[in-house]
Order: sequence, then C-alpha cells, then structure tokens
Amino acid sequence: MRKILVTGASGLIGARLLQCLDKENEVFAVARAGSVPVATHTLNIDLGQPWSATALPKDIDIIVHLAQSNHYREFPQRAEDVFNVNTASTVRLLAYAREIGVKQFVLASSGGIYGTRSDSFSEDEEIVAKGELGFYLGTRLCSELLSDSYASFMNVISLRFFFAYGPGQRSQMLIPRLVSSVRNGTPIRLIGEDGLKINPIYVDDAVRAVQAAMVLQGSHKINVAGPEVLSLRKIAETIGDALGRRPEFEILPASGSADLIADIRRMSFMLDEPGIFFANGIKAYISSLSV
Repeated sequence: MRKILVTGASGLIGARLLQCLDKENEVFAVARAGSVPVATHTLNIDLGQPWSATALPKDIDIIVHLAQSNHYREFPQRAEDVFNVNTASTVRLLAYAREIGVKQFVLASSGGIYGTRSDSFSEDEEIVAKGELGFYLGTRLCSELLSDSYASFMNVISLRFFFAYGPGQRSQMLIPRLVSSVRNGTPIRLIGEDGLKINPIYVDDAVRAVQAAMVLQGSHKINVAGPEVLSLRKIAETIGDALGRRPEFEILPASGSADLIADIRRMSFMLDEPGIFFANGIKAYISSLSV
C-alpha cells in the first residue's frame, strides 16, 4: 500500500485526484478547515499560516504538492500568504520529505513562468526571472528552483500547468470567468481580433498527468496542457455554442504577441497524452454548474 500526502486537496486538481486514487492507497489530504476532501485521513492545515511538519505523518512514499494561495491577485496586500503557501511551504515539505525518506515529490508549478510570445514554450529553454513576471509567478519559479536542490535525495517532478479547468473550479479563474461573461452578455476584451492563444487542459487530463508523475523515475520539469491551441475568441465562441448564446467582444489594439502555448511533446511521451478537446470539456463544466 502506497502512502500519499496531497496538499491543495480541496482544489480543482487535488479534489479530482483524490477521487481517482484507489482504496489500496492510504491518502493523507492537507486542506484548510471547512473543506471536506475524500481521503483516508484529512489534515486541516492552512499553509498560509505558521505550521509544523510534526503535524504530518512519519511515513510517506509520495508527496503531491498542489496547494496554491487563493490570494494570487491580491498583491501586495496578501503577499505573505502567497509566499507562505507557494514557496515557504514547498521548502518545509521538501525538508520533511528528505528527513522521512520520501521517494517521489510532485510539485505543481505554472506555465506562466515562461512569460508570453507567439511560439510554444518547451521545458528545455532557459527561464529568465524578470520583475514583470509578477509576485505570484515569482513564488512559483522560486519553488521550482529550490526543489532542484533536493533532486539528489528523491525524484522531483515539477509540473507546469497551463490553464486547467473543469467542474468545481473557483469562479475567479479564466475559463469560469469567460463562461460567466458569455452567459451574462458581458463583452470579452480581446487584444487584437482573436486575442491570446493558449492550450487549456481539462481537469481529468491534468489528473492523469499527475498520476503518471507519481511513478515517474528521475527528476523532470514537464508542461501540462491540453491537445488544442485555441484563441480567446475561439474559446469564447465554443462556450457560446455550449450555452446557446453569442459572445460579445471588445477589440483592443494589439501591441505584439502575448500567447502562452505549451509544447506538450514531453508530457505526451513521459506522462500521458491529453485527449479531451475543449468542446467536450466545456460542456462537462457547464453541465456541472446546473447540478
């Protein structure tokens, strides 16, 4: 029986991951008090506040660190919470993992650390930290860099997620906000005629990638994104088709390329090839809103 510790257990990917882990795993779910993840054991720990690894079990095989601060937009007011959840807790968990002999550490990062451009981003290119990256993404990049130092003690797999979406996602995230805008007739701002291009990933594809990373040998950085590159206009039109409503747009002048597209060849080879296209994923998400 594998003993697995999952942080961010009440989030979009964490909650779905817990549902997919079979009963032969002993799962310890770390979540804030008030959330009710489905797990063998629930540990109510707020990673944004002072906490100690003494509250964690002494025997764990795999750590899946998915937690992220809910206050990522609130800089500088909630900068300390963002840093504590995204970076300080990562360091504390890595130290804890080394001390108890954890074999596998899966870290949730963000594709946003690349910046933007018209071409896709691959994992092999150098990432240059710049001030315009912003505080939230800066903490994500720091967590990746710090976790590299522990690769001699355990397998460390950093997963760079690109616009995950699906049932249960918080309303302030990109795809839920677009659904709300289309449903309410609120104009969606596009930079240029079509807006930025991304390859969003449905939560089930994202979870399959996490599960594959849990048994992957060696330490790696891997993009996790969907099978289609879509413009913001196309995404909104696909949402409109699912809702039976035509989206409204506000076109702003373009001042250069600002796309955020993942090269998913490494993901497809080392983890799992994403197979859920946006038209199907968004229907499942919209259906969940009426339940």
